[in-house]
Amino acid sequence: MLIGVPREIKNHEYRVGLTPSSVRELVAAGHRVLVERGAGAGIGAADAEYEQAGAALATSAEEVFAKSEMIVKVKEPQAAERARLRPGQVLFTYLHLAPDPQQCKELVASGAVCIAYETVTQNGGGLPLLAPMSEVAGRMAVQAAAHSLERVHGGRGILLGGVPGVAPARIVILGAGVVGSNAAQIAVGTGAQVVVIDRNLDALRRMDRLLGARVITLHSNADNIEQQVLAADAVIGGVLIPGAAAPKLVSRELVARMKPGSVVVDVAIDQGGCFETAHATTHADPTYLVDGVVHYCVANMPGGVQHTSTYALNNATLPFVLALANKGWRKALQDDGHLRNGLNVADGKVTCQEVANDLGYTYHAPQSLLAA
Repeated sequence: MLIGVPREIKNHEYRVGLTPSSVRELVAAGHRVLVERGAGAGIGAADAEYEQAGAALATSAEEVFAKSEMIVKVKEPQAAERARLRPGQVLFTYLHLAPDPQQCKELVASGAVCIAYETVTQNGGGLPLLAPMSEVAGRMAVQAAAHSLERVHGGRGILLGGVPGVAPARIVILGAGVVGSNAAQIAVGTGAQVVVIDRNLDALRRMDRLLGARVITLHSNADNIEQQVLAADAVIGGVLIPGAAAPKLVSRELVARMKPGSVVVDVAIDQGGCFETAHATTHADPTYLVDGVVHYCVANMPGGVQHTSTYALNNATLPFVLALANKGWRKALQDDGHLRNGLNVADGKVTCQEVANDLGYTYHAPQSLLAA
């Protein structure tokens, strides 16, 4: 198979779909890889390294899309990239379609086979291709909160860990999944007071075993959310319903009652965000104020630490890229039900139940397309 790797063009996105070491594995398996010149510059991977790994270099994204049978990316295709997709071409990347009706419409119209990292599953539950970036984003969320709490950025002027004689910041984390657990570990390490809220008691038990008395765990209900959000100096949102739009756990009215200069970090913004006042921002302009509350809602947070993120992501995605290349997408999805769960759009049909529900499409089971 000829696999294409275009340079990412989303604002301040420096990750790349395949590292040189991943290219080497694909070439060793008998495949060809076409990499756009400069695609790896953000992670310090020069074009010469890709050539040494066995890739050919393309002078433009148009060439990559025109020649490749499968496109491997990081972020959802931008409008110019969506226009280059063709029927039957495989796109393997993050999509986050539920809060993005325009992207979904154009992917449906393209006729391409669109497999989303974020809905691929694994034995025992979990999302193996989302987890690495959730780990990164959860850890970065605490850094973002600390930065945003500084007065120069509109915050209350509070140091997360405080100092002897002065109370530390209070950080409330919504969700005890991968984002929440990683955020909690970093937040505890700063010396902050940490509260984690989740409706899954097993997740709270895992958090308790991990961090013990250094974190307060609370069951998610309206009273607990309201009380803790109003008491917080920073609130980190890390809730997720795979494939679906994130639930709005914090209303606009509740944000208006938060402490002036407090901070919201919405890690769920890729799926629409869990704060009613949240809208996506970029690394170029990451924050904005609503009723005196600083909102940090960068939709590609891990792109800010692109070297760590790219290699962590490739560790997880490469086996699936190999499966798709070795077998073709139909056979690969027939053989692996977890990879099949990643199929969101194919042949002009929406094949993810949650996306269909949220955006008003007729749902087509992936099996029905594979059988054809």
